[in-house]
Formats: sequence, structure tokens, C-alpha cells
Amino acid sequence: MTLLTHVLACLFGMGSWVAINGMWVELPLIVPEIPEGWYLPSYLTVLIQMANVGPLFVTLMHRFRPGKLDERPVIYSIVGLGVVATFLLAFFWKHTVSLAGATHSVPLLVLCFLLSVVDCTSSVTFLPFMMRLGPQYLTTYFVGEGVSGLVPAIVALVQGVGVVHCRNATVASLANGTLGINSTVGASGELQAQYQPANFSAQVFFLFLSAMMVVCLAAFLLLNHHPAVARERKREHYFNRGLAEEKSDQALSLSHRPQEEKPMISSPGGHRRARRSSFGTGFYSGPEVTFIFVVLAWVNALTNAVLPSVQSYSCLPYGNQAYHLAATMAAVANPVACFIAMFLPLRSLVLIGLLTIVGTGFGTYIMAMAALSPCPLLVHSVSGTALIVIAWMLFVLTLSYVKVIIGVILRDEGHSALVWCGAVVQLGSMLGALSMFPLVSVYGLFKSGDPCNTMCTK
Repeated sequence: MTLLTHVLACLFGMGSWVAINGMWVELPLIVPEIPEGWYLPSYLTVLIQMANVGPLFVTLMHRFRPGKLDERPVIYSIVGLGVVATFLLAFFWKHTVSLAGATHSVPLLVLCFLLSVVDCTSSVTFLPFMMRLGPQYLTTYFVGEGVSGLVPAIVALVQGVGVVHCRNATVASLANGTLGINSTVGASGELQAQYQPANFSAQVFFLFLSAMMVVCLAAFLLLNHHPAVARERKREHYFNRGLAEEKSDQALSLSHRPQEEKPMISSPGGHRRARRSSFGTGFYSGPEVTFIFVVLAWVNALTNAVLPSVQSYSCLPYGNQAYHLAATMAAVANPVACFIAMFLPLRSLVLIGLLTIVGTGFGTYIMAMAALSPCPLLVHSVSGTALIVIAWMLFVLTLSYVKVIIGVILRDEGHSALVWCGAVVQLGSMLGALSMFPLVSVYGLFKSGDPCNTMCTK
């Protein structure tokens, strides 16, 4: 029965960001078919930040009307909306509407905004719901959240999204029987990038995402109504209540103890110590709570916005294979970090700080290679390719571990702490996206090269 609850928690977590993660990996197939072209990623970034009205509403309700908002109806609503939106996306993503004399993919943008609301709001509702289960299931939930990025990436690899082959321009044009299919003809002898057709359509991919959301909804239903999970919740409730009564009895016995019998220094495994702050259980002091939330915002800014916005610039100069390998290994590293945290949950704030510094170091290397694009260091060598793939993998691995451990720490601080955890996650992601949007899309500080014709001096 415990295994069933773990599986359901994982499937529930998988639905948290699967829709938007799926949109990002499908971009190479969508972009050539819509009038927005490669401006779509910039529009997506803006839409995701606008969708933070969902988390803002939930957070304000918990702040000013504590205990009045039950997250379960909200979860049913947003997951149901996710099922419908991904299903409609499969049939309407190519439809366009004329506005002010220009053609725009209005159905695609509207549905992307709705999916952004679903995924952003999940950050402040899914985590608090996990308070109803035992603490051991929170890490399993984070595994599912990591898998929400891995599964679409694997399906996109099977689909063959963005696979490029370089061919001589003249030969390619003769093979196509025309001078303009899938390419632009260059000078004699120039290589030309040809994107291979996908193994299955974007419609099939979006229907797959809709099925994933249905699985998430089914898992949530079972977590609420399955008898085995109900017994698990009941057992956890009795355990927590017994622990609270034991702590209360200990505090009462201390208050009735004569003054001379009170210990000057409490033993490490002894009685509950005095509250150090008004946050949660009071175990952490005010500066420690501030440190935890600052690290959480910083880590999510890097992993959810800053580095993903330059991933193509950092990897594509090393080749299409390096790009797909880095993206896949990064997606694998996330659930691996969650599994490590499941068996090795080290809650040291010093360790969290050190891992954040190490992960930021890997991120700095990635950002430097993106800034040097299209001719980064070791661009023509196997070692350069290996370094960028390893950097992406270790960047995601270290900072994902930090995120999970902070989630475990805040879970012990109560329901409200997890609400604020989700809010800070969204705040960090928003600040990261807003800081990178002008650098990438407005000022064009990062340059991409032709995958077949960019020449770099060694």
C-alpha cells in the first residue's frame, strides 16, 4: 500500500509542469508552421509570467484569509483545465486569426496562457496538498515533478524533433527537385541545414500531453479517495497527533519542574527548544529563514529561466547531437537528484549553501559559453562537447538537490511554509525570466550560428 501511495504521488507530481515542458521541447516542430516564427519562445516567456496571477491569488488568500481556501477544488479545476487545453491544442495550434492587418496564432497563444496558469498555480497548490500525506511522499512528488520534464524530452527525441543534417546546397536542391524546400540555397559548395521530418505529428504529441494530464487527474482522485491512501493519511494523522501530545507533555513537565532542576543546556536529543522565530515551528531563526528563501528564489531563477533561455546558444555550437544530449541528460539529472535526496536527505544549511555555489559555478561556465556563441571554447573538440554536456548535467543535479532539500525542510515547518515555498519558486522564476528577456530578445546579446557553415578559428 505504501508503494501504491508513492506511485500515485509520483504521477501526481508529473502533471505539475508537463504541459509547458512539452511546449518547449516541441518548439522546433511548431515554429516553422506559425506566423510568429522564432518569436514564439519570447511570447511564451511573457505568457508564463502573466500566468503568475494564479499563484498570486492563492498566496494572497492564504495570507489574508488563512484556512479559507481548500487547495483540493483548485487542483481539480486547474488539472481539468490542463486536460481540456492540451486536447484543444492538438486540433487548433495551427489556426490563425487576422488582427490589425496581421496574422497571429491566437488559439495557440490563448491555450498556452491557460496551460501556463495551470502549471504556475500547481506550484502553490500541489505542494501544500502533499502536507496531507507523510513526509516520505514529498520527495517522491519531487521525483514526479522532475519526470515532468524528462518524459516530454524523451518523447520528442523519439519523434525526431529538430534533427538536422548538413548537405551540399546544390545536391540538396536537385534531390528536392526545386530550389526552395526546407532551405535557402547558398554559394556553390556551401552546406545547408535540412531539418528531417518528424516521426509523428505535433497533434499526436499534444494528445500525449493531454493523456499525461488525465493520468495526473486520476492519480489525484486516488490520493483523495483510495481506501489504502486514506488509511495511510489516518495513520500519519495519529502519528503526528501523538507526537504533538508528547511534545506538549514534555513542555508541561518542564514548566512544573523546580527552577534548580531545569537544565542549563538542553541535550541534542532532549526536549523541544525555544522558538527562534515566528516562522513555522520556530526551529529556524529569522536570518536562516531568509537564507532559505533567498537560495530557493536564486536556484529557481537559474534553473527555470536564466540558463534555459540560453541553452541553445551554449550547446548548438558544439553540434546538434551535443544540444540534444545536454537537454536529455539535464532532464535525467532532475529525478536522479530527487532519488538521491530520498535516500540521503542532508538538511544542513551549510551544505545547501555550498551546493548552491557549486551549481552556480557550473551555470557560470554555461553562461560564458553562451556569451561566446557561435564560437565558444573548444568548439571543434570532443572535450568541449563533453564539458558542456557534463556542465549542464551537474548544474541541474546540484541545484535540483538543493530545491528538494529546501522543500523537505519547509514541509516540516507546516502548510503555510509550503505555500510560501511555491510562491518563492514562482517569484524567482519570474525575476529570472524578466531579467533575461531583454538581453536575449530585445538587445540580442547572444548570437547563434549556422549549424553547417559557421567557421571558428581554433
